[in-house]
Parts: sequence; C-alpha cells; structure tokens
Amino acid sequence: MEEEKIVYSRPECSNHLSATEDALYVLGGRWTIRVMIAILGGHTRFNELQRTISGISARVLSSELKKLEINHLVERTVITDQKPVLVEYVPTEYSESLKDVIAALADWGARHKKKITA
Repeated sequence: MEEEKIVYSRPECSNHLSATEDALYVLGGRWTIRVMIAILGGHTRFNELQRTISGISARVLSSELKKLEINHLVERTVITDQKPVLVEYVPTEYSESLKDVIAALADWGARHKKKITA
C-alpha cells in the first residue's frame, strides 16, 4: 500500500508553519497539555491539580493556569459563599476544541511507544 504524499505550495506550507507555531506557542510548554488534560478530566482545584500532575511545582502550576486563562482555555472561578473560599479552574467551552487534538496526540504517543519498544 503506497502512502499518499501531502504536497503544499510554498504559501500553504508557510500558512501551516505559522498556524503550528501559534498552536505551539500556547500549548508547547512542558506542563501545558498535562494541565489541560487534568482540567478536562474534571480536576478543578489548585491542590488537586498539583497532586494529579506529578512533579509540577506550585509556582509553575500557577503560571500555567494564568497562561491558560489568558488564552481563554480555562476560567478561574472563586466561590466565596463557603469557608474557606474555594478557587476552581474550569475548562471553557472553547477548550473543548482541544479534546480531539489531545486524544490524537495521546493515541500517537501510545503507538510510538509500542513501535520503539518492540
């Protein structure tokens, strides 16, 4: 079975590179996708996120959450009618667009791991 080659014109290639660079600017950090996976998986509180994402420091997690909030992928919600005050990080409707991207990346990672360990 012959693999179909994707051929881009110079402008198409440039557009793909630019779009990919934009995506990697937002998602390319060491912890960013891990944080999004945890949040999309239902983990919403800071300490819960830190326990779920092995090895991430509080400072780095805080920075990642701020970056995700700026990019409209996470919404910070403060619940003041409880003691102590609760802060939750919830996925936005826009972040749902990442689910297929993350699933494809995880699928590729699993297949790649099988290939290199076979």
